[in-house]
Amino acid sequence: MTQRWKPSVTVAAVIEQQGRFLLVEEHTPEGLRLNNPAGHLDPAESPAQGCSREVLEETAYAFTPTYLVGLYLSRFQRQRADVLEDVTYLRFAYAGSLGAFDAARTLDTGIERTVWLTADELRASQDRHRSPLVLQCMEDYLRGQRYPLELVYADASIWTPATSL
Repeated sequence: MTQRWKPSVTVAAVIEQQGRFLLVEEHTPEGLRLNNPAGHLDPAESPAQGCSREVLEETAYAFTPTYLVGLYLSRFQRQRADVLEDVTYLRFAYAGSLGAFDAARTLDTGIERTVWLTADELRASQDRHRSPLVLQCMEDYLRGQRYPLELVYADASIWTPATSL
């Protein structure tokens, strides 16, 4: 029997204010990289809820998704010792409204700082991006790509505790 392919589901926020985009600078095995506030979807949360949580954890800002920018697939490969790490990511990217900043909140492990960059600065820093999706999400946002939150349906069963069969 072959193993089933399971992409890693991630969520990301495209946050723009006054022509600048909120990004995080984070430590990775490849060095310090720029990324959208983003992370893995946790159990018992919808993609929109996960996006709000990740923005708060990585930037200390409250965030409310108001629409979906897009869904993205990306494959990442890295050699680690004798093993080739090969991961496909399925990203739900949201845009929305940025809320209050919590100055007392500690940023997530690995996050060095937040930065605000213009679109041109973001384009010029591609060699420092965590993935090609950082730029693609921004470009789609700038093109006006917007989908209603209802496009992603989260059944109530995701919030129901697991039961043994």
